[in-house]
Amino acid sequence: MISRVVLGGVLVVLMVFSGTTTYIFLGTKTSKVAAIPQKPTAATPRAQATSLPGTLYLAQAGAIYSLRVGRFHQLTPEAGWTQPSLFPDGQRLVAVRRFASYSDVYIMNTFGRVQKAVTHNIAPPRREMGANHWAFYPKLSADGKTLWLAYDEPKFGYDVIFSVWSMPIGGNIHQGKLWTNADDYTGGDVQPIPLRQGGAIYTKYSYGPDIRLVGQLYYVTSLHSVGRALTTPGEDCRSPAMSPDGKQVAMICTYEKQISYLVVASWNGRTLGPRKKVITDQMVAQPTWAPDGSGIAYLAPAVPAGPFQLWFLPKAAYTPPVIPTPSPGAEASPSPSPAVKPIQITMNNGFDATSPLAWAP
Repeated sequence: MISRVVLGGVLVVLMVFSGTTTYIFLGTKTSKVAAIPQKPTAATPRAQATSLPGTLYLAQAGAIYSLRVGRFHQLTPEAGWTQPSLFPDGQRLVAVRRFASYSDVYIMNTFGRVQKAVTHNIAPPRREMGANHWAFYPKLSADGKTLWLAYDEPKFGYDVIFSVWSMPIGGNIHQGKLWTNADDYTGGDVQPIPLRQGGAIYTKYSYGPDIRLVGQLYYVTSLHSVGRALTTPGEDCRSPAMSPDGKQVAMICTYEKQISYLVVASWNGRTLGPRKKVITDQMVAQPTWAPDGSGIAYLAPAVPAGPFQLWFLPKAAYTPPVIPTPSPGAEASPSPSPAVKPIQITMNNGFDATSPLAWAP
């Protein structure tokens, strides 16, 4: 059984630098790093290109990398970079850079060259450190004009509670809109996924009936809202990801145990359908749909207590082919093929399991 102490050195650094309850909680859900991972550009054997279309962007040790046709390229220095997300046209990225006592969102090209700082969260000179701010989990709306993010406002001094905000990508946070009312002393509301019809799905952390800190997927459609729960406290779900056709949501659910299941549910624009547990034998993190709908990439250790590797689950694993019922007198259909297993893409890396992946066509 993998320990509930997640991400080892990566999350320790996050907790020391940010001190946020959300990261402390995430730190109870991942595994210790048993060995020093190799840089993706130097790892042996190199990443497999099997079934991976387009370009994946992911973070390791404060740097952002791209993976295309089985080869990694380092886009940024190892300087606190994390949580890449794509513009709708796939031609630019937004990403977070984490500093010692604040973090900011930046726009960069797909080669890692910074073009603009979107937020400016360091306090003016002679202001106390508590006046700094944190911004995480940036995600752009379908038209590319609005940036959604988790932002620590309102807050009181060092009490850092994240709420869901939106702001014009060409403006600043002072033009932003507060969407959610986060629960105090929980870490708050994070990882918003903007929806085409308006509003967003996000993860809300709160204390469940058994006084344990749990995650739930919520749906918000109006400003200053508590939102509407899509999952129950007992499911303990987080990290929502919308399928390219907008009809399915992938998520991570722990059911308040030392597990981390990959779960898929249908989405009708208002509610989630029945949950399907797709992977139940790995400590899964950050599911991300392939842009062509061919499968789901995610992070998980390859061995107990190991660093997080990149995996790919083909579509056939969670949407098996429909076998028609034979008509009277017809031969029976052949037995279903064996269960499709996830493909391990990397062997010796150690990716940031608090950083969502981004996947361009």
